[in-house]
Amino acid sequence: MRTPTEPAYPAHWEADVVLRDGGTARIRPIAPDDADRLVRFYEQVSDQSKYYRFFAPYPHLSDRDVRRFTHHDYVDRVALAAVVGDEFIGTVRYDRIDGTGRPASLPADEAEVAFLVRDDHQGRGVGSALLEHIAACARERGVRRFVAEVLPANTRMVKVFTDAGYSQKRSFEEGTVHLTFGIEPTEQSVAVMRAREQRAEARSVQRLLSPGSVAVIGVSRGPRGAGRTVLASLREAGFTGRVYAVNQAFPQETAEVEGVPAHRSVREIPEPVDLAVVAVPAERVPGVVTECGERGVQGLVVLSADFDRGEQRELVRRARSYGMRIIGPNAFGVINTAPGVRLNATLSTETPERGRIGLFTQSGAIGIAVLDALHRRGHGLGGVSAFVSAGNRADVSGNDVLQYWDDDPDTDVVLMYLESFGNPRKFNRLARRTAARKPIVVVKGARHNASAPPPGHVVPVSRTPDATVSSLLRQAGVIRVDTVTELVDAGVLLAAQPLPAGPRVGILGNAESLCLLTYDACLARGLRPQPVTDLTTEAMPGDFRAALRRALEDPATDAVVVTAIPWVDDPRGGWGAAELAGALRGAVGEAGDAGADAKPVVIVHLAIEGLDAALAEHGLPAYPSPERAVDALSEAVRYATWRNRARTPGRVPEYDDVDEAAAAALLARVLERERDPRHSVPLSGKQTAELLGHYGIAVQRALPAPDMGAALAAARRLGYPVALKTTAPHLRHRPDLGGVRLDITDRSGLRHAYAEMTQQLGRPAELRPVVQAMAPRGVDTVVKAAVDPATGAVLSFGLAGPPSELLGDTAHRLVPVTDRDAADLVRSIRSAPVLFGWRGAQPVDTAALEELLLRVSRLVDEHPEIVSVDLEPVVVAARGLTVLDAAVRVADAPAAFGTGNPAWADLGPRRLPAY
Repeated sequence: MRTPTEPAYPAHWEADVVLRDGGTARIRPIAPDDADRLVRFYEQVSDQSKYYRFFAPYPHLSDRDVRRFTHHDYVDRVALAAVVGDEFIGTVRYDRIDGTGRPASLPADEAEVAFLVRDDHQGRGVGSALLEHIAACARERGVRRFVAEVLPANTRMVKVFTDAGYSQKRSFEEGTVHLTFGIEPTEQSVAVMRAREQRAEARSVQRLLSPGSVAVIGVSRGPRGAGRTVLASLREAGFTGRVYAVNQAFPQETAEVEGVPAHRSVREIPEPVDLAVVAVPAERVPGVVTECGERGVQGLVVLSADFDRGEQRELVRRARSYGMRIIGPNAFGVINTAPGVRLNATLSTETPERGRIGLFTQSGAIGIAVLDALHRRGHGLGGVSAFVSAGNRADVSGNDVLQYWDDDPDTDVVLMYLESFGNPRKFNRLARRTAARKPIVVVKGARHNASAPPPGHVVPVSRTPDATVSSLLRQAGVIRVDTVTELVDAGVLLAAQPLPAGPRVGILGNAESLCLLTYDACLARGLRPQPVTDLTTEAMPGDFRAALRRALEDPATDAVVVTAIPWVDDPRGGWGAAELAGALRGAVGEAGDAGADAKPVVIVHLAIEGLDAALAEHGLPAYPSPERAVDALSEAVRYATWRNRARTPGRVPEYDDVDEAAAAALLARVLERERDPRHSVPLSGKQTAELLGHYGIAVQRALPAPDMGAALAAARRLGYPVALKTTAPHLRHRPDLGGVRLDITDRSGLRHAYAEMTQQLGRPAELRPVVQAMAPRGVDTVVKAAVDPATGAVLSFGLAGPPSELLGDTAHRLVPVTDRDAADLVRSIRSAPVLFGWRGAQPVDTAALEELLLRVSRLVDEHPEIVSVDLEPVVVAARGLTVLDAAVRVADAPAAFGTGNPAWADLGPRRLPAY
């Protein structure tokens, strides 16, 4: 138990990280009970590394050293360790440098930092990860700069500091390299951290998908069971590595099972094991994980199910403590079709053909359905590069697999079925980066029950409506579809065909009615269909070929939909699926040879037997209805438009009148007085105006009017015309209920309005009326920002009033927004024409509105203590705007970058989601 004088252990500094080689380690503060671990660690460090650390021979730690290195105040003296199993593999510490000459009330903002990494773990990125985390701890404690002394021969440690991306000064003093660098995040340091994160997490998934050896644990003695099925799957796929069967119930004399070496324990396997597939009852899984960890297994696929939340967390904790990652539990398995791997470690013995589509699902059943649908698309269209079914995604999630597919040369399109987001903010960041080069198509399960994640999914509860989630995914370039059928429809088109350059669609076919249905479907989905080319029912394959070539060579088309019905008997002779498919493929080749730009071609046909397979051989996707074909094509058009815009991304502008430090000080004062770890607290009107003012946002002044005399005095002070309005929560922003009276021009009018409001709505004490100067006429809008526990900070915009609320006409973007995001936000609501001069009205100052959105975004992004900002109404006039009312809520955020807030965790040093 901690004594009254012993500093509190900062548990929110604990984090699991993925190292450069894909293994994991736990970073945590060093505590007094780590003395033995520290001594063992030091004994395993080479004499050279000790010399580099202390600049002198230092073979052993004295008792005094051990105490000094394990007892810290976690403010001026902080030390962290990277731990694997129960052993330290690296340590880092900082000691605050005496702030001589500073006011006593201000702590020194400079600290000396030093590392020590075990020689057998050097080169794994341990030092870089420790530096990121010790810098975050130091910033939390008011340290702004690190000083390091390094021997010139210690090139690895010099590289850790110089490669971190911080602005630094370097000098050579008395035989050592002297480094001084600020530890505030910079654009370069964040980029370095993100690049390391991508490489490490991609490598961790690659180790799971490309093992040299697989042990299947839980192979039954009989012919049935999950373990036996996985063995059969590995064999049928032609896995190129070594396979072992494990079951503690095997008789001692058992040497093989189905031609595979058999062992009673993974410890008995004489060679290294890269991947273990676990198919034992849930109660036996923890013991299996321990055995695998002690044996040095690199990763686990846990098929076992029926874990409660506590058991699942313990499972992940145990696996990560040994440096392993887990797919599952309740997983269906993994597939990698690469020729050098040919891995099928799933409960399905049918391996998909090799292709360019990466597939991730959280549901085994959905995974089976999608794989089957892709298979039915035929050779040439439905091929898969890799498949991961993560089950409860307790550890490896869609984010990790996105990191792998981001630069995987074998994957061109990513398909995902997701039921929950572990860290949606990170997902959006990763998706935006990947989607700039590869399409990502997502089906989100449990869309209308977002507040209750599926059983077993350890994720934050979300309050974000599904429409908002969809908007945020679109912002990141993700193609959001509603069904598995749409997922496959869009996926095969994007994998097989070029992206359209625009929305203009050529339509041709041998049935006018089918062409017209296609035309209508294009109009309904925002495409621009060109005049239909009716080939009539007498058309032969050559007619299709010529018409398609003309359409592809026509500069007025960006894509072509070919429609076809079965050939009707004709004296000239019939034609079949192969002839039509060949003709269409020939037209594509001829247009390309003629120099025409590559354009997507999709085919809609009714009951032409064998045509799907024949077209698939040529990479041409076919659909059974115009609606499905046009749905897929419209998603491709939207994605192509987004990707073109992503090539010239917006920027987050700087504003000279922003005072971030003053805003932070104000928030600190408020939270110091009103600290409540369980609830957010509202700022007063004065505090709100002051906070917003630090970001250049002026709030129209409002004076309280608790009685008639006060109202008259306020109006005299502000000058007529004025507005009288109630601030009671149930009447706020409800002019339709009589809570707002505008354009009061004199004392008589104010007396009348005050008396009428209090008579109709209640006593002044209940209404809490205020008087405010009138703003210039314009359009009333609403600007809001709110932090969702799962999604992070979201900026929202819409017009004020019940119609917009009833219709849900509100647009959303993740914070921080760029200038391009702000412009899109204003224009993406359905009622946007009102802002741009609808029906002859004068356009309003949308530039001022976009600037306000950018300022609110920056405010929320830079201060995680802010829970919500509500500006309503914001009157946007022909020139300028006026914020008439504002409300801000804040909450204590000591663990804003720790385990307590997954959405904000993406802003701190890289870490795996907490279990």
